[in-house]
Amino acid sequence: MPPELNPRLVFERLFGTADFSLDAETRARRAQYRKSILDFVGDDTRRLAAMLGAPDRRKLDEYLSAVREIERRIETAEQDNRQMKPAIEKPAGIPITIPDYAKLMYDLQLIAFQADLTRVSTLMLGREGSMRVYPEIGIPDPHHPLTHHRDNPEWIEKVTRINCLHTELFAYFLKKLKSTPDGDGSLLDHSMIVYGSGLSDGNRHSHEDLPVLLAGRGDGSLKPGRHIVYQSGTPITNLYLALLDRVGVRPEKIGDSTGKIEQLTEL
Repeated sequence: MPPELNPRLVFERLFGTADFSLDAETRARRAQYRKSILDFVGDDTRRLAAMLGAPDRRKLDEYLSAVREIERRIETAEQDNRQMKPAIEKPAGIPITIPDYAKLMYDLQLIAFQADLTRVSTLMLGREGSMRVYPEIGIPDPHHPLTHHRDNPEWIEKVTRINCLHTELFAYFLKKLKSTPDGDGSLLDHSMIVYGSGLSDGNRHSHEDLPVLLAGRGDGSLKPGRHIVYQSGTPITNLYLALLDRVGVRPEKIGDSTGKIEQLTEL
C-alpha cells in the first residue's frame, strides 16, 4: 500500500471531511445534502463508456470504482463518527520539523486505535534513501549519506544522534498508549507494537542481527521488559508469524519464514 504523507489526509480518511468545529447536528445536516461527484458525472461517463473498447471500458470502470471506494470510506467514517469529536484538530498539512511531524502521525495512530477505527497501522519514520536533514539536533547533513559513514567517527556520532531522536519519538508514542485507558488496562496493554528497520548496519547494507523492539502486552500474550537474542539466521518474518498467531491469523508462511519464534511469553 502506498504511504500517506499528509497528516490532514490521514485525518480525513479516519474521520471524513466533516468540519468538526460545527456541532454534530449541523454536520449531519450537511452530510445529507452532499452528493457524490460520480452522481454528477454519471451520464457523461456512461456516454464515454459507450464509445470505448472493452480494455478502455475496464480501465474506466476500475478508476470510477476506486473513486467510489474512497468516497464510500469517507462517508462511512463521517457516519460512524458523527457524534465523536476527535481529540485533536484537523491538521493543516505537513509540519516542518521531524519531531512535530512524527508526534502528529503518532497521535493520529493513537486516536485511530482509541476509537477502534483500525486495528493495524504502520508508520515509516524515514524512507530508504532519505535526504532529510535534522537542524533540530544540529545536524545539517542528509540522513542517508551519513549512514554510509565508512567508519568515520564523526558521521557515526551523527547517525547515533538521529537514531536516538527517532527512539525518543517512539517512546513518546508508547507513553501516550500507556496513559490511554482501554478496557481493563491501557492501549499499550492491549497492543503489539514493533519498532525497527530492515538494516542493522546502513554502511554495509547488512540485514542480519536486526535490533527490534517489541512493545505492549498483546492483551496478556506477550511478556515485555526482556532482551532476547535469537539464533543467527532467524528470519524476522518468524516474529511476524508469531504476532499474527496471537490475533488469530495463521498463514503457513510469510516470505522466508521458517516457523514462529518462541519466548514471546514467559517460559
